[in-house]
Amino acid sequence: MSPELALGLGVALGLLVGVGAALAFRVSERTQRGEPVEATVEEPQLPPGVAAVLSVLPWSAVVLDDDDRVLRSSAAARARGLVEQDRVRVPGLLALARLVRRDGGIRSEEVELSGALFNVHVAPLGATGTAGTVLVLAEDLTEVRRVEDVRRDFVANVSHELKTPVGALTLLADTVDSAADDPESVHHFAARMRTEAQRLGKMVQEIVLLSRLQGAQAVPEPRPVGTAGVVAEAVDRCRLPAAAKSIDIAVFGPSDLRVLGDEDLLVVALRNIIDNAIAYSPEHTRITVRTRRDGTHVDLSVSDQGIGISPTDQRRIFERFYRVDPARSRGTGGTGLGLAIVKHVVSNHGGEVRVWSKQRLGSTFTLRLPLHVEPATAPVPNPHLAEVVKK
Repeated sequence: MSPELALGLGVALGLLVGVGAALAFRVSERTQRGEPVEATVEEPQLPPGVAAVLSVLPWSAVVLDDDDRVLRSSAAARARGLVEQDRVRVPGLLALARLVRRDGGIRSEEVELSGALFNVHVAPLGATGTAGTVLVLAEDLTEVRRVEDVRRDFVANVSHELKTPVGALTLLADTVDSAADDPESVHHFAARMRTEAQRLGKMVQEIVLLSRLQGAQAVPEPRPVGTAGVVAEAVDRCRLPAAAKSIDIAVFGPSDLRVLGDEDLLVVALRNIIDNAIAYSPEHTRITVRTRRDGTHVDLSVSDQGIGISPTDQRRIFERFYRVDPARSRGTGGTGLGLAIVKHVVSNHGGEVRVWSKQRLGSTFTLRLPLHVEPATAPVPNPHLAEVVKK
């Protein structure tokens, strides 16, 4: 049981048991006065305050009477299909409730419903007048399990990917050692070792960056960022690999557009897109980087004349370590993390990534980000003009 759920369960139980005790006190008081109490005992009703308590709990909450009828249920319980009208839809929950009525104590169990996994806790309220009433709290574990699976896959992928450069460095070191008397071979294999070391260093940096981006919901301290500066910096960092393949990079678009976010991260995202375009384009072609305003958004697009991406690959290119052409990625030093980083950077800026591509015709990646408009500055009043108006 998570600490939050345990705390919520304790608070809910405390309040609801208190309600049961209050009901018991009223029953006893009416008995002493000789008033009939049968209706109160047969139809236990919880006060409106209990519904308010259940409504603020972040989990699905249900209160059942001794006939398994729903006395109170939270909006979450109804939305997730645990409750329909005055009955519980999940037989497993009813079985737990009956065990708790029979044996007392708190019972916990994982229950699956319509593909969703719930961690369920059932506890008796146990006060006189509500003897068969039980409280059911259900915590939706679906997203928690999904995140755990993603992290497990990520660790497995990282371990697998790191083996390649580490193994290559080990092999090259042994080769250099055995070729110590051949300066030309030492020079050649030392260059190979530098290449593998650079690839390893790049992969570690991208893993750290991706882990940081995945843990953030939004940019922590966003600032106004000019898209012209982002484009200029990203293009400048890609000039060398582009020149090595005689690829021309052309830039178009206005210079006064701004977005709200982190300039360094936006440069990384755009640079990763341009790097991909260079890696998957033939020599003597052109890459176009275009900026334009589209209503309340800014589009940063990168178009190439490369090999294109198949529809099947387009659905997976933003997955970590996924490569459209593994052989080409190995040859260019690609890690398979670049587009995953792009996706998270843009998402953390409140935007999205769009892809258009046809095989042998090229691709266009578009980073769509919310436009930032500076608030209008109110004119400073002129005190001398105010004096004139008074006169």
